[in-house]
Amino acid sequence: MNIGKSVPSVTFKYRIRTDGLPITYVSNYNGSENPYEWKDVTTEDIFSNKRVVIFSLPGAFTPTCSTYQVPGFEKLYNEIKEQDVDEVYVISVNDTFVMRKWMIDQGVKNIKFIPDGSGEFTQKMGMLVCKDNVGFGNRSWRYAAVITDGVVERAFIEPGQEDNCPTDPYGETSPENVLEYLKSV
Repeated sequence: MNIGKSVPSVTFKYRIRTDGLPITYVSNYNGSENPYEWKDVTTEDIFSNKRVVIFSLPGAFTPTCSTYQVPGFEKLYNEIKEQDVDEVYVISVNDTFVMRKWMIDQGVKNIKFIPDGSGEFTQKMGMLVCKDNVGFGNRSWRYAAVITDGVVERAFIEPGQEDNCPTDPYGETSPENVLEYLKSV
C-alpha cells in the first residue's frame, strides 16, 4: 500500500435490509419471507469523490479490535469527520453476516463496516497475511489509511508485517494517531 496509489477495484457482497419489510429476523429455511437481500457495493461507491478514513484489522470479535480500535474510531468519529473526512470505514476479512453481528455487538452507530469475505481487497492492497499460527487462515494485517478520491493519501501500517507473526502490534493504526495526522494537514 503506497501513498499516491489508487485502491483496487473490488466488489463487496453485503446483505442489507429490504425496504418495507418487517425488522424481525425470519429464516428462509422454513419457507418464510426473508427481509434481506444481497447488494454489490464497489470500491468506486465507497471511495470516489470522497475523502475517507479506512482501518483494517485481523478479525471481528478479536480482543484488540473489539476493545480498542473499533470503540476508539467510534468515539472519535465526529472529530475525524470534522477534519474534512466524508466517512470512516472498518474492513476485515470476514463475511457480511459476521461483520453485521460484530457491529451490533459493539453498539456502533457511526462507522461503517465493509465485509471483505474473500480477502480480495485486502490482498490487492498488499495487506493479506496468513495467520494459521492462531487458527485464522488468511486475514488482514492491521493498517489504516486516509483515501482521497480513491487514492491513498496517507497510510498507517503496524510494524512487523509477515505471515504467522507471533505478535499483534497496535499503535500506528490507533484512531488517535490517525486523528493527529488529519489535524496536522
